[in-house]
Amino acid sequence: MTDLYAVIGNPVAHSKSPQIHAEFAKQTKQDMAYGAILAPLEDFPATVEKLRREGYRGANVTVPFKREAWRIASDLAARALDAESVNTLSFENEKILGDNTDGAGLVNDIVGNLRFDIRNTRILLMGAGGAARGVIMPLAEQRPGQIVIANRTMEKALQLAEKFSITAKTYSDLAGDRFDIVINATSSSLKGELPPLPSGIFADNALAYDMMYGKQTPFMEFAREQGASEIADGLGMLVEQAAESFFIWRGVRPETKAVIEKLKSC
Repeated sequence: MTDLYAVIGNPVAHSKSPQIHAEFAKQTKQDMAYGAILAPLEDFPATVEKLRREGYRGANVTVPFKREAWRIASDLAARALDAESVNTLSFENEKILGDNTDGAGLVNDIVGNLRFDIRNTRILLMGAGGAARGVIMPLAEQRPGQIVIANRTMEKALQLAEKFSITAKTYSDLAGDRFDIVINATSSSLKGELPPLPSGIFADNALAYDMMYGKQTPFMEFAREQGASEIADGLGMLVEQAAESFFIWRGVRPETKAVIEKLKSC
């Protein structure tokens, strides 16, 4: 019997996850189907329960339900505990297992696809919301020299700095600093805006990484003007976090590079 999976979100029609997981299933010869489920904003738990009753084996969770998925999971992986958000659910008997593969997806894209060594680098992570929270520990496990988190308001940044033993700064405090990796985990690109970064923020041979994908963003344009050596969007992260979810569910790790290239050509 074909195993069922889905991505749950609102909105969700734009999601590339069904296409990605269809490619993974074909590649690894897994008997599974993967769809997209639009959940009412006020009734995410009922949507999850309905999928469980219908025999689904698991689900990915996207905006705006990752925090709610973290709350309803009966068992949480360590990285979901750190992130306080869940993007991967597995259904086993009466248990709802929650995990977060976003950080692994980011690291695998930077290290594996972009061939950029994170060790001993200075990292600037912009934003203090769920997107940033989910990637701090996986980045820290790569043993960078320093991680600085910058946010427009300091309260959230300071909370994360205390939790993860990193440095928090406002954007104005960054003047004179230079970083090897600058990651945009804010919602600014969705709005067509640029975080208020000072000039000269990129070190020699720096990587500029925007978690947004599918278009050139003001941050990517700024990075190009400022001389960043490598500029990447979040498409690779999207595919890599999906591969990590696929591995959790199926015990098979799919090849990602061909899928990334196929999505780029669409």
